Amino acid sequence: MSVIRQGGSLRSNLHGVDWHEYDAALFDLDGVLTPTAEVHMRAWQQLFADFLTKRGIDQPYVASDYFNYIDGKPRYDGVRTFLASRGVQLPEGDPSDSPEAETVYGLGNRKNEFFAAVLRALGVRAYAGSIQLLDHLAEQGTKVAVVTSSRNAAAVLEAADLRPRFGVVVDGNVAAEQGLRGKPAPDTFVAAADQLGVPVKRAVVFEDAVSGVQAGHAGGFGLVVGVDRGVGVQRLTESGADVVVADLAELAAS
Repeated sequence: MSVIRQGGSLRSNLHGVDWHEYDAALFDLDGVLTPTAEVHMRAWQQLFADFLTKRGIDQPYVASDYFNYIDGKPRYDGVRTFLASRGVQLPEGDPSDSPEAETVYGLGNRKNEFFAAVLRALGVRAYAGSIQLLDHLAEQGTKVAVVTSSRNAAAVLEAADLRPRFGVVVDGNVAAEQGLRGKPAPDTFVAAADQLGVPVKRAVVFEDAVSGVQAGHAGGFGLVVGVDRGVGVQRLTESGADVVVADLAELAAS
């Protein structure tokens, strides 16, 4: 695979990926296949803006908090990391906690309610460039899987008419059931490659989050593609992306 440098950062050569070198493509969902990262961002903002106000904490929730502390991580890990950034300690609680509970799990469950409400209100459509790449890979016979920390993957895939394309989905629910560590650990990507019957060196990881790129790099995958939806080319590259693109259509040409 050939790579060119633009402005000191890695960008894929539009015709430089030989897809015959790889047997599988492992896609993060939110921000890679669908613009649901925006739905998550809105839900997290609603959750923490309200929480910080009620707690009388002067440092408000800002957009960069999502990328710095939450993006790509399992939901409850995002709660823990953000709270630590504000010096707030809450009881862990239990996954069955009410969304009204002032616990880590309670806040995580409250965020999920916000997410579901926003998704119902706005709906979701897959990125056109992502569909273009999926069509191209289907023609090549490349195996595909979704690997996401979200526990809402099924609902998002159905809403975006993507579910029939993926026989393997490793989401937050699967990770919990199988005891897989969340990103930035590579466990969920490795599990997806195993389900597809493909060695990690023959699999490509697609991620828009720093933690996801770090997971792909840590897992020793054949190629880690960063998708820049707002994190920035430099951060994705520094986190381990071999290639950074603005849209997956860039990689659809053989």
